[in-house]
Amino acid sequence: MNDLHIPASQSTPEIRTDSAAGTLLMRGDSYPENSFELFSPLLGWVQRYLAETVQPLVLNLHLLYLNTSSVKVMMEIFDNLEEAHAGGRTVSVNWHYDQENERVAELAEEFKEDCSFPFNIVQQ
Repeated sequence: MNDLHIPASQSTPEIRTDSAAGTLLMRGDSYPENSFELFSPLLGWVQRYLAETVQPLVLNLHLLYLNTSSVKVMMEIFDNLEEAHAGGRTVSVNWHYDQENERVAELAEEFKEDCSFPFNIVQQ
């Protein structure tokens, strides 16, 4: 399975997948001009990983800001995780946030409410 490494830019997060370790990392701001173009490979990777492996998947998120289109993508990723979890897969999210950025903590809490898989919100 091909892993992704998409470097961060001023308006897009770093995205790094590691299929051998079962991890996905997103770090930075997310307000891309074209969210479909940025996130399409990531959505495909998550779907393939969940379909082709039996390993756990851990999302490590260090997101500082998300625009509406980025929130929609995160919802789609979490829906995929929820479906996998309902099917017996081990999946989890670790959402790290700066204690001074309460907006991100509140957003993570909103996502967590809709998820039955382990979802950790970690203050840094």
